[in-house]
Amino acid sequence: MSRVIISGSVAYDRIMDYEGLFADHFVADKLHSINLSFQIQRLSVEFGGTAGNMAFNLALLGVQSDIIATVGEDFSKYKSHMLLSGVNPTTVRTVEGEMTASAYVFTDKADNQIAAFHMGAGGHAYDSPIDTEGRGYAIVGPGCLDDMRALPEIYRTKNFPFFYDPAQALTALTGDDLKAGMKGAQILFGTDYELGLIAQKTGWTENTMLENVKALVITYGAEGSRIRTADGEIRIAAALVDNVSDPTGAGDAYRAGFIKGLLSALPMETCAKIASTVAAYTVEKYGTQTHTFTLDQLKERYKKSYKEECPLKA
Repeated sequence: MSRVIISGSVAYDRIMDYEGLFADHFVADKLHSINLSFQIQRLSVEFGGTAGNMAFNLALLGVQSDIIATVGEDFSKYKSHMLLSGVNPTTVRTVEGEMTASAYVFTDKADNQIAAFHMGAGGHAYDSPIDTEGRGYAIVGPGCLDDMRALPEIYRTKNFPFFYDPAQALTALTGDDLKAGMKGAQILFGTDYELGLIAQKTGWTENTMLENVKALVITYGAEGSRIRTADGEIRIAAALVDNVSDPTGAGDAYRAGFIKGLLSALPMETCAKIASTVAAYTVEKYGTQTHTFTLDQLKERYKKSYKEECPLKA
């Protein structure tokens, strides 16, 4: 099976849980001057970042990745974790004198999240040749802004298929950045909220987006996902989840499952079902790279969720 090129962040995640609701502490007529402090019930430091999470899930699915990301001098522990997880870290670049990126994620009991991100070494452009030979797809995920602006044009020039997933970088990218990133992409990935923000920043409707990308894949958390192409729209229910522990990283797991389906030449609807099944394993564990599954376990959960056989093969 072809390798996949993944660009985005490799980061240490500081994940914090709040047992209440953020919304209970917002004062409607004081939103212009918010000053809040939350008592956090749980804190853990996990291996994360969008590129790291996608590569981890793809490895569980038997797909190897080239990770296009920069890390700092404190990467050694994460590197060991990658090797133990079957992820090849050789394409990751280390920047001397910098620390690896850090994400700070606050989650309330309704799975609402507030996050902050320090780029650290991840803010440095990759600035190395990218080999597309023998690779199936690339995904441009949230990470170094210079890379997010440069990589879509590199892939367009090479006529190499890529997906665009601006996600957490949306607040830092301009409308023109987003338009340029979408142009020629096979798929634009995003949550329902992210798609709305993209529309707001670009002034583009979904119809206009589809003049620039082949498909929109929009996720709705526990409500499933939606695929829209020029041929129409499909709604896909979420896979069954035994218990929700932590939603952090579910989107990255979803993308990994979707890519696995595309590499297997499966229809997009099936890809979305595989994607949702992979994401279900992530939300059941605290942290973004603490879950595991075999292909047989994945296929069993897929069948239980969708009442049909999963067509993935080893």
